[in-house]
Amino acid sequence: MIARLTWMLARPGRAGLGLTLLPIIAFAVVTTLLLTVIGGAQTLWNAPGDIRFIYQLLTVVALALLVVPLLSLGGAAARLAARRRDDRLATLRLLGASTATVSAVAVLESGALALAGALAGGVLSLAVAPLVGLIPFLGHPLGALNVLVAPWGIVAVVAGVVAVAIASAVLGLRKVVLSPLGVRMRTDAPRQGWIAVVIGVLGIAGASFLSSALGAAGSVVVMIVMAGAAFAGALALMNLIGPWLIGVVARRRVRSASTPAKLLAARAILESPKAAWRQVSASATASFVAVFAGTGASLLNIMNGEDLRDQDALLAVDIRTGVIVTVVGTFLMVACAVGVTQAATILDRIEVNRSLGHLGTPLSVIERARLGTVVVPLLTTSITAAVAAVVVVLPLAGLALVLAPLSVGMIVVALLAGVGLVLLGLLATRPLQARALSTEPAAASA
Repeated sequence: MIARLTWMLARPGRAGLGLTLLPIIAFAVVTTLLLTVIGGAQTLWNAPGDIRFIYQLLTVVALALLVVPLLSLGGAAARLAARRRDDRLATLRLLGASTATVSAVAVLESGALALAGALAGGVLSLAVAPLVGLIPFLGHPLGALNVLVAPWGIVAVVAGVVAVAIASAVLGLRKVVLSPLGVRMRTDAPRQGWIAVVIGVLGIAGASFLSSALGAAGSVVVMIVMAGAAFAGALALMNLIGPWLIGVVARRRVRSASTPAKLLAARAILESPKAAWRQVSASATASFVAVFAGTGASLLNIMNGEDLRDQDALLAVDIRTGVIVTVVGTFLMVACAVGVTQAATILDRIEVNRSLGHLGTPLSVIERARLGTVVVPLLTTSITAAVAAVVVVLPLAGLALVLAPLSVGMIVVALLAGVGLVLLGLLATRPLQARALSTEPAAASA
């Protein structure tokens, strides 16, 4: 009975196919990129020669800068259809369904979508392996066979993606079970407490301390662990600071709004600062990564002006390649996250925007409000993420490298590219917005 009920609730209606496919696509992209990153890392981890630990250290840094945002994207994919699912599960709860029934339906639906996407991502990672194998490291291409993850590794990644989806579903069940009427009435999300912000700030300060203490590490293993903890921890802690900062800015804009579009945008952000953060977190990640990439590029620029041994020259070339691969991987993730979150936001706010349309609000005002819900958090978090990255990398690289023209240039380019990708995502989803507003409510909820 549970399986049949899950299918009845989860099957796509006439306007709901996109809401079903979006999380599957997101999980597929997450799995593909995870397996690709792990496959490349395992090859460099076993680099020959007496500078192996340098490759291992750089590999850990790259993994920290790529895997953490990929896991965040996986969590966002798990929450992508949460509002529609929560509405339907809350209705079941109000009709008398037991907690066990609601929990089983949520877990089964989320797990099935994640499994479908993860399996597709596993197949796609095999298809892109020959292209990844052409990337040169250590003086020769990596090779397609070398970047393939072992079967047990693929199974572990697929299981991990499914586990993230199920965990997200279980965590989201609390409000459905305890307050189903609040879910149906779409009550405002509570403000984020200041304790989380304090933890985030102290955590980034701790990451900066770890970065400054790398030279005092007693062994290579300790140094690698400290570097990974510093960079990954700082990036993860942005999830605590970002929503709070967005909420603070939005509350000020509510008081100073001079047009209906600005007021609608600020109120939409305040409805859920965490949701606003998820829309722009990928671009904030790109800004964070750009600081490290720019610093690395400046270091390479200095190295190129010196006479290097063959081994050191090869290392410099590989660092440059690693910087390029990390930046490209980051923006692939940004492009995916922007497309998915923008489409999901439109589908999530169908009822609100349709009500505004029925009240006579022009589509142009709704579009400007949608732009405001993205641009304000985007600029706020991108700059904040870049500052946080500077705090972490400054003790390791020094002010001269961080403020070098090449570093600053890469940071500015990354900021502009992130903003550009988000704006392109807004333009690309305008037809979906118009179609959503013109769709009858019965069709949209089918």
